[in-house]
Amino acid sequence: MRAEIVTIGDEILIGQIVDTNSAFIASELHKTGISVFQISSVQDERNHILTALKEAESRADLVIITGGLGPTRDDITKHVLCEFFNDHLVENTEVLKHIEHLFSTYISTPISDLNRKQALVPSRATVLKNLYGTAPGMWMQGTKAVFVSLPGVPFEMKRLFLDQLKPRILTSFKRPVLLQRTLITYGLGESAIAERIADWEDVLPAHVKLAYLPNLGRVRLRLSLKGTDLPALEQELNNLTESLKSRISDILFGEEDGEALEETLLKSFSHRGMTLSTAESFTGGRIATQLTSVPGTSAYFKGSIVSYATEVKTKVLHIPEELIRLHSVVSEEVACAMAQQVRTLLNTDIGIATTGNAGPEKGDSDSPIGRVFIGVSSPAGTYALEFTMGNHRERIVQKSVHKAMELLQQEILKF
Repeated sequence: MRAEIVTIGDEILIGQIVDTNSAFIASELHKTGISVFQISSVQDERNHILTALKEAESRADLVIITGGLGPTRDDITKHVLCEFFNDHLVENTEVLKHIEHLFSTYISTPISDLNRKQALVPSRATVLKNLYGTAPGMWMQGTKAVFVSLPGVPFEMKRLFLDQLKPRILTSFKRPVLLQRTLITYGLGESAIAERIADWEDVLPAHVKLAYLPNLGRVRLRLSLKGTDLPALEQELNNLTESLKSRISDILFGEEDGEALEETLLKSFSHRGMTLSTAESFTGGRIATQLTSVPGTSAYFKGSIVSYATEVKTKVLHIPEELIRLHSVVSEEVACAMAQQVRTLLNTDIGIATTGNAGPEKGDSDSPIGRVFIGVSSPAGTYALEFTMGNHRERIVQKSVHKAMELLQQEILKF
């Protein structure tokens, strides 16, 4: 089964915003066994949209459209859909009540006729309720494909997709079984890994795909199997996974199971009832930001001290000035002290700290740009590791955040 995604909006085509909606939709469809054949971005212009819809219908069983559902004149998606389906707009009472509720409860400005017009939908459309916004989703059956129109606001679209559209897709289409497993590796680039396992990869069956997903210091290896016999696929996936692990055991960190590392950390810490704090220097709170991007992180993450300046390290974290003078602010000793101190000050089981030189200037240390130390303190002991992260500031910071997350996962697995 094939799907296409069509995003509508001039703001995408002029680079004003990044199209994150397509990435999310494609990922979710892939999980259901539906292959995305093409992704297109078109202007808020009638002919352009009509052409995109006609072409998508000729290739796909499911066409998902995002954007162009707002209250302003340039939001024409519903009108074009009516033209495409030879339909007309009607007022949906439930959508209108929802819009009025949103305005009376959460929005300070008075509701306008433009806002009320968002309750107009094609007469043959099945409405998908948008709990967080005024533009509803719509499901329309075409002659060759199903068309689904979703709001373009990412948080509205994601919630609507997961709560309403995905269950409908699962019950409406016959799909192949799709199984995936992702192995996380550190310490070796994708080309070196590919060379190491070339003979193994060369004999993979046609229904098995191996994808290399590199990202700043780590490479994820995703095995995907598609077929109809679930028990046989599960057994095959287990066998292939173990075989691949034996080839990369020295660089293997673990399995991702389709979730981000911060989600894995939430489960690991919560399962053990342990807590975490961070002391960040050159990473500037990035570790804390990544950890708290996952709902429920407050169950284990108590807080962070962003000791960007040396003065904050000495006055807030109480790092002895003599220690800094003897070893430099960018050192193993200071990283260990930061991890220990934040753990003590915030009363957590584990503390992690970063100190380093991300450039472009050397700052309070003579350490070369790219040299960083990450310190970890827990009931198992305190240590710090040194890394060289290159010479590009943003890459130094993000690679260090990834490494810190890796070290946290390794540490929590000790308990």
